[in-house]
Amino acid sequence: MLKSKEIFVCRSCGYETPKWFGRCPSCGEWNTFEQSVPLASAPAVRNSKPVSVSPIGEISADEDVRCQTGISELDRVLGGGLVQGSLVLLGGDPGIGKSTLLLQVCQQIAQKQRVLYVSGEESARQIKLRASRLGVTAENLLVLSCGDLDTILATIRQEKPQTVVIDSIQTMTLSSVASAAGSVTQVRECTNVLLSAAKENDITIILVGHVTKEGNLAGPRVLEHIVDAVFHFEGEEHHAYRILRAVKNRYGATNEIAVFEMHDNGLRQVENPSAMLLSERPTAVSGSCVVCVLEGSRPILAEVQALVTKSGFPTPRRMATGFDYNRMQLLLAVLEKRAGYFFGTLDAYINVVGGLRLDEPACDLPIALALVSGLRDRPIPADLLAIGEIGLGGEIRTVTRLEDRIREAERMGFRKVIVPASGLEKLQQKKFGIRIIGASGIMEALRALAETSPKAHNQEDA
Repeated sequence: MLKSKEIFVCRSCGYETPKWFGRCPSCGEWNTFEQSVPLASAPAVRNSKPVSVSPIGEISADEDVRCQTGISELDRVLGGGLVQGSLVLLGGDPGIGKSTLLLQVCQQIAQKQRVLYVSGEESARQIKLRASRLGVTAENLLVLSCGDLDTILATIRQEKPQTVVIDSIQTMTLSSVASAAGSVTQVRECTNVLLSAAKENDITIILVGHVTKEGNLAGPRVLEHIVDAVFHFEGEEHHAYRILRAVKNRYGATNEIAVFEMHDNGLRQVENPSAMLLSERPTAVSGSCVVCVLEGSRPILAEVQALVTKSGFPTPRRMATGFDYNRMQLLLAVLEKRAGYFFGTLDAYINVVGGLRLDEPACDLPIALALVSGLRDRPIPADLLAIGEIGLGGEIRTVTRLEDRIREAERMGFRKVIVPASGLEKLQQKKFGIRIIGASGIMEALRALAETSPKAHNQEDA
């Protein structure tokens, strides 16, 4: 019998099988198999020659190994700049501004070195139209409209650029791979070839990756393991702000973010995200509280809003935007059981302003205070901040880098902050220009909130 000329490859883990499965036997993911053509097998034995090796102490690792992009926010997320010989993957939703950002980066880098911008989706004239709008005119910026990776590699060897941008990896094809562009095999093999080219020629290659409707990078899951760094470009469709988030970075810290604002002539960096996120915060409105979260090494202030209303349905609605839904349900249960506030017949909505997503425990206390504020229809003082994790027993637990969070709140003009009581001992050794209130449980925090309210003398304690 003739062997099948086609196989099925799992996008998630790369598992290969001659038969299609609904669920991958290797990783357990559903509907991840794609039809592909197996690669030609290599000879069993190769007569390879040994290569020279170097002691690690003799390998140069000077600071000039990094190339600064000229955009300070981006350099900070990268860990100080683009590393020579690295392969970087940039993903994001369609139209979010990936190509715009990269063209602006190319304009800055091309002031001091040669840059090759390769597009498999647009012609050179279309790239020129966008470049004219963005003011990109650098002479060292070369443009190539091509999807054949063999031709691109030949151009790289001829032009010898120090930085290469591939937009996008899903449009690249290798002549040795008999499958369509964007398939699992093509994406994986093209990425491997570009990785080898980056290391051998000591050049930086930036790949643009498409995302699926679930928000994951398209192509095989192994793609994220091959590259040196993975960055996600995020943002709401109807907001002008964009967030660049580091998901993986072999040469810097992960979970760092950079904030940009979209304008007609391109993206502008936002050097003070806290001021941006709080710029339109309403005053004397119930259900609004400020939280300080850590995005990598940077503390950022954000506003959380809660709305609690009478439900018109047998089962009340619960909705959370920018916050984990299950965590919201947990906080509602703690407030009912430990603090005596009843939400059983009420709709509850949580919203994080500015398109930010909060996923750390320090957000528990401000969201709980916002829910109680919305329930009682009593505003939280505009100069008050809350930080802390809430346990199932109603206790408030300490969080990491509490001092840095308080310093950021003080810099932004806040006068009072409610923190876990367990962290007061260390904080008392420091000098702050802000009043620090300790609370060991949710009831203590609510009493402290009532005492700091402008109408505290007319209200009962929580």
